[in-house]
Amino acid sequence: MVAIDLFTAIAVGAIILLCYHYIARKYLYFLSKPVPCPKLTFLLGNFGRVMFRLKDVVSHLDTLYNAFPDAKISGFHDFVGPVYLLRDPEMIGKIFVKDFEFFTDRTPVLPIDQNNDYSLFVNSLFAMRGQKWRDMRATLSPAFTGSKMRQMFQLVAATAQSLTAFLAAEARKGVKLEYEMKDMFSRFANDVIATVAFGIEMDSVKNRDNEFYLAGRKLVDIFSFSVIIKFFIVQLLPSLGNKLKIDLFDSKLTEYFKSIIEDNMRQRKAQGIVRNDMIHMLMEVRRGTLNHLQEEMDSKDAGFATVQESSVGKSSHSRVWSENELIAQCFLFFFAGFETTSTCMTFLSYEILANPEVQQRLFEEISKTDKSLSGTPLTYEALQKMTYMDMVVSEALRKWPANLHIERYCNKDYLYDDGAGMRFVIEKGRSILVPAVSIQRDPKYYPNPERFDPERFSEENRSSINPATYLPFGVGPRNCIGSRLALMEVKVMMYYLLKDFSLQPIEKTQIPIQVSRKGFSLQSEKGVWLEMQPRDH
Repeated sequence: MVAIDLFTAIAVGAIILLCYHYIARKYLYFLSKPVPCPKLTFLLGNFGRVMFRLKDVVSHLDTLYNAFPDAKISGFHDFVGPVYLLRDPEMIGKIFVKDFEFFTDRTPVLPIDQNNDYSLFVNSLFAMRGQKWRDMRATLSPAFTGSKMRQMFQLVAATAQSLTAFLAAEARKGVKLEYEMKDMFSRFANDVIATVAFGIEMDSVKNRDNEFYLAGRKLVDIFSFSVIIKFFIVQLLPSLGNKLKIDLFDSKLTEYFKSIIEDNMRQRKAQGIVRNDMIHMLMEVRRGTLNHLQEEMDSKDAGFATVQESSVGKSSHSRVWSENELIAQCFLFFFAGFETTSTCMTFLSYEILANPEVQQRLFEEISKTDKSLSGTPLTYEALQKMTYMDMVVSEALRKWPANLHIERYCNKDYLYDDGAGMRFVIEKGRSILVPAVSIQRDPKYYPNPERFDPERFSEENRSSINPATYLPFGVGPRNCIGSRLALMEVKVMMYYLLKDFSLQPIEKTQIPIQVSRKGFSLQSEKGVWLEMQPRDH
């Protein structure tokens, strides 16, 4: 009995020792590279303080960014895996644009077979890899041109008008309009997704517990217990995950949303209904009638922050998409649009509140635009002519980018050469991270970066901005395909909100705002509370 216990103890000790050496060996990775790396903690890498909520994610990225200010590239450890951190604008342009062929993919979140047809997450444009991603990007890019945005404009505008009409009705009842803006803008973003991506009209501010909104909130909750369990199963046992057809999305939720899309498609086909939204686009894709011969690839018509489509999006292919692969793109809207646009509007509303002179000047431009329309509805063209609106939104995206960092996966060995004597190989399978928020707050590129100053993006000043230091929608061919739609949402909402209401602080308003230590995304510590006071017309 004693011998058995001794043998068991030795076996367990050997396993622990082997695991220790396996992990510790990864921590030695940067010792063979001419790349500096900050001190780390075993098992936690360089993320310990974030994991234990001792530091928010923005401060953490700043710490990594400023650890070696003279280095164009450095390293850190994401728990046990080594990651390269790129901070030099010239090398960002080189790696993410010129040498894109080596870094075409995002770091895989799930080790699931890319050829499967069941996973809506893996089949979304965000997670697709290689040639499959190229083909889907080319398929979808005609749907996000300026001409398509003009067609979708009234859907977004009607959603914003519905929200402000509700607020006006509440004000007439004598209700004090005090709201937490992330909650309000999340509901607005949800309703935009409902009308643009799923072909249905919702009013989530008035009808707060509607089924579509509650299901959407559950769908994007990536930190729920069930999602975490699924994540660990597919990470540790990928073959089992594929065999069991495990997807991050809840099966009941996906069936609910899929049924909405499929029913909508059937009704439109049977009744000949045409509605300028994503479902119509998917139906065009299925018929093979959506292509670049019909859709011009616009110039930078939606504002300074707009990213341009590369040759990848303008290419052609003969791939035939399955129904699941097409429907998966509507689910992408929840992840790409739900949180990012609502986060942008939340922090933008804070800056408008905290800078009264900006709010007044923006209101004057809105009033001038409204007067020029002579009582007719706001148009896409009129919105794009609002130069100060674009300056304000561009500055909000600089100071508070919802996408805090950009990462890419090295899909074949890459010779890093900065032209100044540093040369080494980044092996296939390694990841590169660009801390966008830290670059956009670097005083080297943006003097007095903590100041909210829309004049940085005036016609006179914007030419001095290095494109590789302004990254709210990413960089290179794999940039955000929906930048025009996101900018349109934000500007339309701000137009209608500030036209009828002024934003004022209340007792709950946190000034200056602090970033929350909870989670890995950009969140305010105590929310953005304010009062919307009706303007006296």
